[in-house]
Order: sequence, then structure tokens, then C-alpha cells
Amino acid sequence: MRTNKFLAAVGCCAVLAAGAGVPAADAREAGAIPRLTDEQGRTLTLRGWNVEDKAHRGDQALSAITERTFRDLRANGFGFARLLVFWDDLEPVRGQYSQAYLRKIQRVLDWAHRYDVRVVIDAHQDVFGPAFGHRGIPEWATRTDGLPFTPHPDDWFSEYYEPAVQRAFTHLYGDEDLRKAQAAMWQVLARRFAHHPAVLGYDLINEPMGEFREGEDPATAARRIEAEQLTPMYNRLARAVRSADRRHWVFVEPTPTVGEGVPTGLGRIKDPKAVYAPHFYNTAMEAGADYDPSAGWIESYESAVTAYPKKYGVPVVVGEWGPLNSELPHMARFYTDALASLARYTSGWAGYVWCYGGGYCAADAGGAPRGNKALTATPYARAVAGRVRSQAYDPSTRTYRLVYVAGRGTTELSVPSALRGWRVRVAGPGAVRGLSVRAVAGATVTVTVAPRA
Repeated sequence: MRTNKFLAAVGCCAVLAAGAGVPAADAREAGAIPRLTDEQGRTLTLRGWNVEDKAHRGDQALSAITERTFRDLRANGFGFARLLVFWDDLEPVRGQYSQAYLRKIQRVLDWAHRYDVRVVIDAHQDVFGPAFGHRGIPEWATRTDGLPFTPHPDDWFSEYYEPAVQRAFTHLYGDEDLRKAQAAMWQVLARRFAHHPAVLGYDLINEPMGEFREGEDPATAARRIEAEQLTPMYNRLARAVRSADRRHWVFVEPTPTVGEGVPTGLGRIKDPKAVYAPHFYNTAMEAGADYDPSAGWIESYESAVTAYPKKYGVPVVVGEWGPLNSELPHMARFYTDALASLARYTSGWAGYVWCYGGGYCAADAGGAPRGNKALTATPYARAVAGRVRSQAYDPSTRTYRLVYVAGRGTTELSVPSALRGWRVRVAGPGAVRGLSVRAVAGATVTVTVAPRA
């Protein structure tokens, strides 16, 4: 996502409303937000990146994602990917689903499985879709009632506030035939990939927006859209997914306004495996500014974003985050503060975006994380067989420490680069083999991962 001056006005008010300067550690009660789990009941931690190809369509769709993408992710210790797929590629003609595109998604998932990377399939849209020069909802599903649209090439996120785009969202949420078409699209995806071993879940729509009413301020509009349009949409789509797949998690997003510390208006998602998946972006940093530790943005965001999962008892996974320019003077501090905050209340995150080059790209030409983005590559426990009592990473010593009460099964660790650069030690009745730990059920075990001397 790229925010703009419009959301900057939201952020100014939201910081005050959310209580800037409140210590982030006090933002939630311990244990109030549940953790993501796998089918063995193990506690999961997701660390990874978005993988995408927005440039290519048709025969070339998804060609920018290669086997190397997942090989490099895993080599750097990342075991999670949020895969962007597009409805306009899947169903370019109404009622005709592209089997070629499904095979391309299958190929990407096969690579992910080969390198043991869990994947969330994200139904992505930017500024609704191709009717407005972007990707997402097909042109045949775009209804504008003849309202105007003016492109903003220097600030594309502003295009969300064009009358035609906002009306298109109103029709998507309200028109019965479009509701059925969107649900059918998800049934196609879920039927095809329900049993793929790489799949962890489905992100039902990326950064949904809506139509503002006359005189309505952005925060009020966002909460109304979330309560009255997004909540019923998510419940419809979750039911559609469950008609084909009852195993995997469904990820639901608020509007992007939540990134500025505005609590969501989403209601209860009536699905036992729902995940709250907000994005974590700052207006000024998206425009290229440096991080300001004194502004209280991270504290305000954490305070606001944890209200929903505490109320409804759902896990949190941040689906996108990361600044445009990670090389500015205070960006090392940003990554340190952000990672500490995310560790307090989420089950994981996907940075934006794994590609090779400058700007948002996470990796250099050799496949290693660039600059301060390297601070995201740390040891962690991908899956804990038992109840986590505490876990923490000390960046000064590059040491990860996990304390848990063991259950049945194997705890899986992840480290960047090769195992030979790290030492894993277990205190308590347990044994380590490579990056796997097995312990006596009921025993308290401490696992330490540190660089070899």
C-alpha cells in the first residue's frame, strides 16, 4: 500500500484518539490475543514477505515469481509468504475461469512447499482493478454509474477517493450478482488448493475501501464501511470458502485507515478460523520520510489495532508492512521498534515485498536482505509443540530464547543462512536435532539459539 495526504489527516487525529505515548507493552493484557496454530495444535510464528507479480498478465502472469524466490526466502530464515493473485486474471470473462492461471498458482505453491514455506493466498486489488488502470476486480464486475474518474499518476492511492472507484466498491458489496460472483471465485480457489500442503489460508480481499457519504470524515467512513459492508462480505466469503475447505484459516482486513491508528469498525466474523490481518504503514514514511521515534506512531498503532482481536478473540497476522526507504538514518531504530511491537501481539507478519532491487524490494541481487531490512532475518520458533511462556530476541547479541511447557510433538526452529552459523541449546528434559526440539510432555524447556563463537 502507498498512503497519501488524505490519510495524513486521519493519522493526525488518530494519534490523539489512540493515546500517543502510551507504552506499547501496556497495550494489551497478557494472553488476551490468541495465537495462530497448525493442525497439530502447535503455536505458529510467521515471518516472511509478500510475493507478487503486478506487471504481467495472461500467458506471462506470475512469471516474476520463480523458484529462486522461495529458495532465497528459506535461506534467510523466512518460512511464510503472502501470495498476490488477481481475480481479473482468474476470471477474465464472466463465468470462465482460467485453468492456465490456476496452474501457474499451483506451480508457485509447489515451489513454496519444496522450500517449506507456508503461503496465504491473497485476493489482491489496487484501486479496484483494471477499469482504473490497476489490478484486481475484473472490468466486467466494475460498475460506476457513469461517475467520473481522474487518474493521479503521482499519488495513485488518491484514486481510491475518485467517485467512480468508490461507487464500484458500493456495487461490489451490494449487488447480488456481484456478491455471488465474488463468492464463486473464492470457491474455485478453495476447491483447487484446499489440499495443497503449502497453503495456510486465504486473505479474502486486499485493503478494501468504500464510498464516503457527504460530510463524512475519513475515520467515520472507514468504521461504517467496515461494520456495514465489510463484515457481511467477509462472512459471505468465509462461507464460500468453507463449502470447499474447512481446514485453513481465513484472513480478514480492515480498511487501510487502521494503519493510522484508527480502531476498526469490523464486527464478528462467524468463522472459527478467522485471522485479523491489518496492514502497518505510516503516511510520512510511505512518502519517503525518516522514522520519528518521538511521534508515538508505533505505540498508537499497537493500541488501536489490538482492540479488535482482544474483543473477538482472534489471532493477528500483519499482512503488509515496511517503509519505502529503509536506508534513512533512523530506519535501524524503526525496524527494532517495529519488530518488538509486532512480537507483542501478532502471530507473525509478511513484509512488503520480496523482490530484487531498490525501493520496497527486500533483497539485493544476491538474494540477501538489503540494509536495515536484514534486521528482520532473525532466529525464531516456527512451531512450538506446547504452551509458550516467553520468547524474545536480543538484537545486541543476536540471541533468541524460548521458554515453553512442552506438549506432544516437535518444536521447529528457523534461522537465517546455514545451521552451521548457529548453535541451538536446550535446558530441561528435551533433545535437539538440527532445528527440531522434542521434549518430555509437561516439562518446562528453555531453548536458546545464538551465533556460534
